[in-house]
Amino acid sequence: MKIEQVRRNRKQFLDLLLAGDEQESMIETYLDRGDMFVLYDRDLVSVCVVTHEGGGIYALKNIATYEEGPGTGLRRAAP
Repeated sequence: MKIEQVRRNRKQFLDLLLAGDEQESMIETYLDRGDMFVLYDRDLVSVCVVTHEGGGIYALKNIATYEEGPGTGLRRAAP
């Protein structure tokens, strides 16, 4: 598995972002001001956007994971 920070072309992940936040207009309010990270396990698995709200406060604005078949373990916590 590999985690990458996305700095450009963030809208290419819009289909998955919409799974975490159903309103595209809301996504647009934080997409450019937050840090975006994607998780790959050969293919794209998850995406999240974190914003800095000031005063040491960070907010997880969006997190979404593609559904996988049973037994893949992608949604289980690591030991």
